[in-house]
Amino acid sequence: MTEPTSGQASGQPALSVEPLTAEGSALLQAGRPLEAVDVLRQAVASGEPSAPDLLVRAYLDSGSWHAAAEWLGPLVAQGHVRFAGRLGVALVETGDRERAEEALRLAVESGEIAAANDLGILLRDEGRLAEGVLVLERAAEAGDPLAPANLVALLLEDGDLPGAAIAAERFVDPSRPDTVLALAEVRATQARLEEAEDLYREAGRLGALRAHTAYGLFLLSSRGDVDAAEREFVEARRHAEPGWAYTMGRFLLDVGRPDDARAYLQVAADSGDRVAADLLTELDGDAADD
Repeated sequence: MTEPTSGQASGQPALSVEPLTAEGSALLQAGRPLEAVDVLRQAVASGEPSAPDLLVRAYLDSGSWHAAAEWLGPLVAQGHVRFAGRLGVALVETGDRERAEEALRLAVESGEIAAANDLGILLRDEGRLAEGVLVLERAAEAGDPLAPANLVALLLEDGDLPGAAIAAERFVDPSRPDTVLALAEVRATQARLEEAEDLYREAGRLGALRAHTAYGLFLLSSRGDVDAAEREFVEARRHAEPGWAYTMGRFLLDVGRPDDARAYLQVAADSGDRVAADLLTELDGDAADD
């Protein structure tokens, strides 16, 4: 298997029109990644140059981990290292952690700094916390926008609040909004709630990736303000924050609104969220019991 290219064997300019790729992209934008997979596979077979990257996204967005790994593995083996990070992500999800680590390390060594985030998390999950911290520290120092926040989260999960505070204060930078959010999480854990709330709001203004989700969770856990939390989760949806549908579904379940929760959990499950799918199964079981 070889990666489709945009070569010009005839010496003529490559066609700029990629109808199947455009259709697949529209399906992805509409939140229909499974349908996009079928269209983008046709686009790849037709040699549309932009199709491979979008097909990878469709596989990953739909949770088609085995299909992604089967397609990406040969490409990476043939030297297309730009796919190594995404191969690593797929392999983690299939449970092949040894090959996942190899792929992620290849990606990092090839200059894909963002892959350090997935590598650091994988090493943590393998009980190799010190290695994970080192990988994320290097990525943060290299300027990756997400590594500082992931480093802080890793240290907080490990119970190392002093270490997390040092990292958060060291890397906080408004030009990297997620570092502001990371400092907010530290201040919340330190029970410095007024500072935390100001930082959550600033992170939202700056456009941190999960700012509204995190602020909503803070409002629930530290303020007990259900209405304000729901407003933040609505904002998370509006900004298409990662995991927004599961967060809203879980919240609605917890506040006793299972009928409202169902639609959001279905969106999350359709996007490959297995926890959401399990919750839907439980809901269906409860409804059958009734």
